[in-house]
Amino acid sequence: MPADGSKGEITFAGRFTASAIAACFAEICTIPLDTAKVRLQLQKTVVGDATAPAALPKYRGLLGTAATIAREEGAAALWKGIVPGLHRQCIYGGLRIGLYEPVKSFYVGQDHVGDVPLSKKIAAGFTTGAIAIAVANPTDLVKVRLQAEGKLAPGVPRRYAGAMDAYAKIARQEGFTALWTGLGPNVARNAIINAAELASYDQVKQTILKLPGFKDDVVTHLFSGLGAGFFAVCVGSPVDVVRFKNDG
Repeated sequence: MPADGSKGEITFAGRFTASAIAACFAEICTIPLDTAKVRLQLQKTVVGDATAPAALPKYRGLLGTAATIAREEGAAALWKGIVPGLHRQCIYGGLRIGLYEPVKSFYVGQDHVGDVPLSKKIAAGFTTGAIAIAVANPTDLVKVRLQAEGKLAPGVPRRYAGAMDAYAKIARQEGFTALWTGLGPNVARNAIINAAELASYDQVKQTILKLPGFKDDVVTHLFSGLGAGFFAVCVGSPVDVVRFKNDG
């Protein structure tokens, strides 16, 4: 911190590193629920008829799915895809947040004074989300494929031995560009979610700081994060399903 007590300007490297570390920590904590979500979204609905009634779905509900995976495959299976997940967060998490402030400043102009319009925040979030996932798409693809693989019959080998094996096999067997399978819906999903998340976080924080008694502290960041998470989930869920259908 400078001698005058001001916070000083955070560099891109600083934002990238802090964002990547935070995103990796969140990934470790939340990937069991993410794995359960992937299985639910990839589960096909079986339609029955008069001669063969529809079978009950294997996975039912988020927690029920997590319990089924742990029972059939072991608790460690809930962390399938953690390695490419960490790869993804280092790249995507670092870029989408690290680039947000520079891109937002670019959209409003260096001479802008006062509050940044919400439209510019949304545009900046959309841009950085699209750029980040375009770079990180291979990690997302491998993560979903590892998460999607359920319990195998005895003697049936796994499709991939691990994350690095998956990267290599996809590139070798399907072509290098196959690592960007599903890029279209993936860019749409992550750009939309990032725009909703970062713009809403920025806007909620800006609003809270205008209220009496609030300052730029942990409480303000917590409320801003809750608002951002809510908006991100609401706008991102439909395209999320499309993305998993392409990746799986």
